[in-house]
Amino acid sequence: MAEQDTDFLGVGWKWPVQPANGSIALSRFEERIRESILTILGTAKGERVMRPDFGCGVHDLVFAPNNEATVAQISFEVREALVDFEPRIEVLDVQGTPDPQEPAKLLVHIQYRVRATNNSFNLVYPFYLERSGA
Repeated sequence: MAEQDTDFLGVGWKWPVQPANGSIALSRFEERIRESILTILGTAKGERVMRPDFGCGVHDLVFAPNNEATVAQISFEVREALVDFEPRIEVLDVQGTPDPQEPAKLLVHIQYRVRATNNSFNLVYPFYLERSGA
């Protein structure tokens, strides 16, 4: 696909912001969408003063026990945030699984499709919880 065909996917400052050859590094297209997803998930609702509705509700669950109810709630919150704030993608699936190495970590597996190109991607977002029984 030619670059001009994907311009609508977005070009912007790379996140986190980095220098590149005397300028600011840019991210493009699907990489920009991935960074946008990470920004949405990493932002707590109410954190942005001018956009208090922006972000993901998982941050309210940071001290929740690592059980099935919490996993289901986190999956719901992630899906809802991505549907609300990233219109360039279709969320295909969100699944949470406990990390076998770290009982306080939940791995959120996200499958999504970029609407404009029909390309599918996977992203694993680590989310830390209080240890069960701790």
